Amino acid sequence: MLRTTRATAWPRARGLARGAVLGVLLTAGCSINHFAANKLGDALAASGTTFASDDDPELVAAAVPFSLKLMESLLAESPEHRGLLLAAASGFTQYAYAFVQQDAEELEDRDLARAGELRTRARKLYLRARDYGLRGLETTHPRFAQQLRADARAAARTATVADVPLLYWTAASWGAAIALSKDDPDVVADQGLVEALIDRALELDERFDDGAIHSFLISYELVRQGAHGDPNARARAHFDRAVSLTGGQLAGPYVALAEGVSVGRQDRGEFESLLHQALAIDPNARPEWRLANLVVQRRARWLLSRADQLFVDPAPPPAVRP
Repeated sequence: MLRTTRATAWPRARGLARGAVLGVLLTAGCSINHFAANKLGDALAASGTTFASDDDPELVAAAVPFSLKLMESLLAESPEHRGLLLAAASGFTQYAYAFVQQDAEELEDRDLARAGELRTRARKLYLRARDYGLRGLETTHPRFAQQLRADARAAARTATVADVPLLYWTAASWGAAIALSKDDPDVVADQGLVEALIDRALELDERFDDGAIHSFLISYELVRQGAHGDPNARARAHFDRAVSLTGGQLAGPYVALAEGVSVGRQDRGEFESLLHQALAIDPNARPEWRLANLVVQRRARWLLSRADQLFVDPAPPPAVRP
């Protein structure tokens, strides 16, 4: 599973969209188009957290597709714009997780066919994000994707600290696509490539994005192949570090541990405790994490509602006071 997504890198379209679309349409085919695309791309790529502090996930869900398509229009004019490639990789990953895959999972019990359609869509979006991430890495490391397939660890070692955001989002999107591709052995076979990318990112900057790499690895350690030691212990170590780096104010690590380790060990008490800790976090305490916490808390409530399906043993009856 992908670590719980955080909306820390969605692009800003407000105040730029109208002029951007007109500029792209009116200057098509002109040399000024490339210059304009680069300038607007710089603004979009640097805008960062406009959506991250929003308190209305449904509004964001409706707005994000426009921003993503705007970025793709600009990338058609400036295909090697590294900032836009990073924004596209992160934006498509987060949109797919928060507003497509989550909807699919919530629908599964009521409409299996529609849930399958949404999962297929999420998988395609993740692969699109992965491709943007690889393109971003190739702006400074030519033929990176080809070298990654030839020798993943050697290719990853060429990455530097400046590449960590692209390493992370490429691995996150690719890992999510693999999780939704159990019937596609060609995609599943890429798991070692994901590991090379995320391990290099961790080596270069373990504090990246307030512990995002550690949050990712909470879930990923449970499916890592050939690693030494207890996967649950490795996942818990990443959980502890993620909570430390976020001051316990981000819900994602709690939900990741509950969904991965607690369910796997059939520890319902821990599962419920972790999810209630996630729900107890005040989304307004850290405005830059508001949207991320609201999205993850929605998942926490859904997981609690499915506890009887996730655990073999029923919940213990409430204690009766004499």
